[in-house]
Amino acid sequence: MRDELGQAIIYMDSVVKKYGNVVAVDHISIDVFAGEFFSILGPSGCGKSSLLRLIAGLERPDSGLIYLNGNVINSIPPYRRDVNMVFQSYALFPHMNISENISFGLKLKGMKKDRINEKVSTILETVGLPGLGSRKPRQLSGGEQQRVALARALVNEPKVLLLDEPLGALDLKLRKQMQMELKSLQKKLGITFIYVTHDQEEALTMSDRIAIMKAGKLEQLGSPSDVYESPESEFVANFIGTSNLFSGSLTNDNGPVLLLTTTDGMKIKALHNSTDYPNQATAMVRPEKIRITLHKPEKCDNSFHGEIEDVVYMGTFIQFIMNLNGRKLVVIEKNYDKTAKFSLNQKVFASWDMTSTFIMPR
Repeated sequence: MRDELGQAIIYMDSVVKKYGNVVAVDHISIDVFAGEFFSILGPSGCGKSSLLRLIAGLERPDSGLIYLNGNVINSIPPYRRDVNMVFQSYALFPHMNISENISFGLKLKGMKKDRINEKVSTILETVGLPGLGSRKPRQLSGGEQQRVALARALVNEPKVLLLDEPLGALDLKLRKQMQMELKSLQKKLGITFIYVTHDQEEALTMSDRIAIMKAGKLEQLGSPSDVYESPESEFVANFIGTSNLFSGSLTNDNGPVLLLTTTDGMKIKALHNSTDYPNQATAMVRPEKIRITLHKPEKCDNSFHGEIEDVVYMGTFIQFIMNLNGRKLVVIEKNYDKTAKFSLNQKVFASWDMTSTFIMPR
């Protein structure tokens, strides 16, 4: 990733931020590469927005160092940092038209009027709002207001753009549309984006890398495929998507094959995915890796008989909740015709390959 995107433009070295007795950011160390779409993901109250505010200079760390382009910026005020921030609330001035909103920062810098007009016109084209400069914010839709907030931040040509849940106020369809537009815009401009969200799908869709936080600490940092396919903790496995977790004793069954035996007697095969395993471990199987069949497959590493307890129709896929002798198993099937033959209370087999069983390292 470093070779693809360049050197770290933001580096945080063991940063701590406290609010009274609450540790919002607990010894966080991360680097963000130039040109990267970097997301900070986690539940409410995990410290992700505090992390963003520290980079912006709206808060100061109690300890640790923050670097921008190799220079420590702990004591540099926000207006002197080469970063801009976009908030969920848009924070547009209602009495100003769109052009005035966008040009506000440029005027404070003392830029000449002709140059301001040129930059405002260019950025309106870039965000897909040509010819709307004379309108007031109230005359625009939520998605258009979001574009204006982006334009106001981008017109200053920051090295880093900070986005604090900027799509949170939009409806689902518009939110998904704006996700694609944001990612496309980031690639086109080549500006580093640091994006805070609690939406797992949003982070997986848009990011080059994701930092997952829990209670002020960094749980895992990696690419979307890393954090989804190879979670380093039960928290990450449960927070990113849906997981079936199995805990039990782990033994070496046959060469590269591991065998996890649960307390209720299930024996689950897995392949080595690490060099060191504890005797007691947790395995994860994603719901979409599991197949449902009426008969037991002739060749399958893991196959269990059970009953369909619930069926949830979700459009492009169908979610089945299976009962395996008292244990719940979530299975997701694409909405093919074959899923129509599975119904409530039906006896079926749930099967998956051992390559789909991931043994978590901790």
